[in-house]
Amino acid sequence: MKDGIHPDYKKIVAVCACGNQVELGSVMAEMKVEICSACHPFFTGKQKLIDSAGRIEKFKQRYAGHYAKLEKGKS
Repeated sequence: MKDGIHPDYKKIVAVCACGNQVELGSVMAEMKVEICSACHPFFTGKQKLIDSAGRIEKFKQRYAGHYAKLEKGKS
């Protein structure tokens, strides 16, 4: 390898928004991430409950007039 053309490779600590810290090697001085394997739902098995029923009701209210016009046209 040629001298002076490669970045310095150093050990750093990557910090997640949840507070988890992981030691790794990088050319960056510091690393901050929003989500890691300690807090990601895929790895933890915990999923946030989403109010899908509320979304469906909101959709039906928004398009109620459209569906009413379709029913009148069929009759």
